Amino acid sequence: MIVEKLEMAVKILEQSPEFAEIIPEVRSNIVMARKNAQTIQDVAGIPGRITTVNGLPKAVAQPDYGASSHMARLVLSMMKHDPKKRSALNIKYHPHLVEICKKLGLIVSSYDRNQEPEDVKIKEGNSMSWGVEMALASCGTIPDVIYHTGGWGKEPMIVLVGKNPEEVAQMAVCLAKLFLTSKK
Repeated sequence: MIVEKLEMAVKILEQSPEFAEIIPEVRSNIVMARKNAQTIQDVAGIPGRITTVNGLPKAVAQPDYGASSHMARLVLSMMKHDPKKRSALNIKYHPHLVEICKKLGLIVSSYDRNQEPEDVKIKEGNSMSWGVEMALASCGTIPDVIYHTGGWGKEPMIVLVGKNPEEVAQMAVCLAKLFLTSKK
């Protein structure tokens, strides 16, 4: 069921040339965790991520479990606070995208990667959990959107969080369309 939901979400994204405009340099990934997920292997994502081919978003491979450790760790951290928030998608950071999210009434929070403690930085896999905890502490609730403006060697990023991948994909396409329309 989770793989099928991700396949549907990928179709939504691949049919949106607008979404291609908000794919970050590191590419996008969309994930969904099993109920009661505990490890990265309990989270399905897109191996190789979602890239851009001829101006359109394109998933490099079919969804599979354990395909995205980075986004999986984010979702696992979110689920500790809200087990229903089992899906996430990363998009490029732009301040105007953050403003659109706020205007849409989404709960938006951020964290500063430059404030990341050294003991967190040096242990592989700890940054995402730390970032989620900082974003939650900052807004006092479970956000729909978490962003950071980058750090040494880290691309600025926005992550959309939701209950399922179709919801998150539709949110991303909506944001992309509003973003491109407002730039004209």
